[in-house]
Amino acid sequence: MRYFWLLFVLGIMVGCQDVQRPEPPENLLPKEKMAQMLADAYIGNASRSKSANNRVLRSKGVQLDSIFYAKHQIDSLTFAESNAYYATNLDTYTELITRVEVLLTLQKAELDSLIAEERRKNMKKRDSGKPKAFSRPDSVQLSNPVEEE
Repeated sequence: MRYFWLLFVLGIMVGCQDVQRPEPPENLLPKEKMAQMLADAYIGNASRSKSANNRVLRSKGVQLDSIFYAKHQIDSLTFAESNAYYATNLDTYTELITRVEVLLTLQKAELDSLIAEERRKNMKKRDSGKPKAFSRPDSVQLSNPVEEE
């Protein structure tokens, strides 16, 4: 009986070593396009994660998935097949996720700079609308109107 279990475990271990990788789908998306799409998908999911945003999106009838697929000019099946194919190879998928992280970091930096620029413009507008504070030169001495007795 002991040998049976040993052979059984050995058979499972040998059987698991021959994992067949799926063939790439006919319409496999290139890695760079897939990374861009995953970045957009993460942004879309993040916008849905806030309940207020999600309520607004639903009330306006916004279909983020439809916008996502239209932007990249693909269908959901193409995306799903490509994602499933890339996910079967951990090294390849890790590269994709690393690229997604870089893309999201660059987008955040760009948005942060646009926000900072907009704030500077608003500060300039606000400052230009205020009257300038009067300042006297140091050389001018004001006399005390109330003379001490």
